[in-house]
Amino acid sequence: MMTEANIKRLVSKLSQMRGAALKLGQFMSIQDTHVLPAEIDKIFRRVQDSAHYMPDWQMEQVMTTALGPSWATNFTSFDRIPFAAASIGQVHRAVLSSSASPTGQDEPVAVKIQFPNIANSIESDLGYITLLLTAGKFLPKGLFLDKTIQTMKAELADECDYVREASFMKAFGSSEYLGDDPRFKVPWVWDGSTSNVLVMEHVDGVSVGEANAENLTEEDRNDISARIIELCLKELFEFRTMQTDPNWTNFLWNPRTRQVELVDFGATRTYSKEFMDGWFSLLRAASVDDKDACVEWSLKLGYLTGEENQVMLDAHVNSMTLLATPFKPETPQPFSFGQGTQWADITAQIRAQIPLMLQHRLTPPPKETYSLNRKLSGSFLLASRLGATIDTKAIWDKVVGGYTLG
Repeated sequence: MMTEANIKRLVSKLSQMRGAALKLGQFMSIQDTHVLPAEIDKIFRRVQDSAHYMPDWQMEQVMTTALGPSWATNFTSFDRIPFAAASIGQVHRAVLSSSASPTGQDEPVAVKIQFPNIANSIESDLGYITLLLTAGKFLPKGLFLDKTIQTMKAELADECDYVREASFMKAFGSSEYLGDDPRFKVPWVWDGSTSNVLVMEHVDGVSVGEANAENLTEEDRNDISARIIELCLKELFEFRTMQTDPNWTNFLWNPRTRQVELVDFGATRTYSKEFMDGWFSLLRAASVDDKDACVEWSLKLGYLTGEENQVMLDAHVNSMTLLATPFKPETPQPFSFGQGTQWADITAQIRAQIPLMLQHRLTPPPKETYSLNRKLSGSFLLASRLGATIDTKAIWDKVVGGYTLG
């Protein structure tokens, strides 16, 4: 099945499907877990780099349906060739006219246009992907693929609603969240946006994935990484609202303003106080190596059933205490990420626990933790990619020092 010719056919088909296929490709391309077999991993990484654009007539059709036949009068200019394509849409540069602009002046904007019928294709796309991943029994049963697919289906449905995304963008840009924090920039949203066309302020930063370590000073790398890790903790323990997609293209670095610009809130989700109290208690227990409390809170949250064998318990608790290492009181600070550091050794140890957990796991993780773990691990992975050195314990104390349970 996994001949080069067949892999090319699969990549071509999945790339045209966009939606779920590209989303899973993005998800897999930013993970460092080595869970998937190399052949499957290779397919999704190639899909990630193969996004297709809409033909011009189709883009025109979507814009006319969303904004009316005279949609172009809202703009003094509109670049009909997109500068980016993602899993469910593509992005165009434009200038919003002064008569439509919230500032009363012509304003550069980014126009995100959703691929037509993408919301209706999620079910069938995920069906094809499930078939691909289960053919030949590539995946271990401990992955609980059906639960992963259910979670991804719900997340994709949310991302297809640009009105929902706009509301979260406005929330994060408000003084209640990041509006008063000069380290971050959240673009404003045009009120004329619809459920499948989102018009937002254009920002000038460069993706932190493209602004690689060679183009950044040590101060830049440390600042970017520290801010994204701090933002991750704030989203969890202060806002209880998290933009859960750590794809590097969602975070831009503007060297002129020295701001991290946040441009994609489609994957945002909220958490209940009850869940976050439990997850905070688990992470705090892991940070002080209280293994009994780790098991207790893992049972309460649903990570464990209480019927697991000792091998599974040890693997689960070890992975949690390793993950919490940057926040432990005894961990030397500042903490170094990247190759040849303590963090590289920690990730290798966590990876060694995965086959044990896949073999002995009795229940899938709580659905809330799929996106939460993706963002937290993605934040650490970014710091590692940038080779950052950060006082992670100071960030932990700053954000969660005043956390109140109940």
